[in-house]
Amino acid sequence: MAHSRIAYLLAGALMAVALGAAPTAHAEITGFTSPSGNIGCVLDVDHVRCDIRERDWAPPPPPADCHLDYGQGIVLQPGRGAWFVCAGDTALAAGAPLAYGRSASAGVLRCDSAESGVTCLDVEDGHGFTISRQGYRLF
Repeated sequence: MAHSRIAYLLAGALMAVALGAAPTAHAEITGFTSPSGNIGCVLDVDHVRCDIRERDWAPPPPPADCHLDYGQGIVLQPGRGAWFVCAGDTALAAGAPLAYGRSASAGVLRCDSAESGVTCLDVEDGHGFTISRQGYRLF
């Protein structure tokens, strides 16, 4: 259990570094996977990131300044909207399955697990994303 907690903290710290922000001190980080195991997410008050293992779609082309893996997941920050991940780490296998019909929240960020995929949103401004094997949507 301690090992998985360290993995969550490390993933959050790596995400903060990738975003150019300092991680929030003692932020509570939640990690979960979809029941199928195809999607893994890390969630705290500063961001949510969900990565996908297998997909039937391709992400848009990477930005010129991305020299790491691109398009394997999507990030959402409060008040900033969602964008594709450019990172050398992963959020896959981040925690226990989040059952279909259940939600996980941190601050204004909420993720909902459904058979059709995972949807995460900023409940204050309505921006977010949906990710699944069949497709994705940034909103």
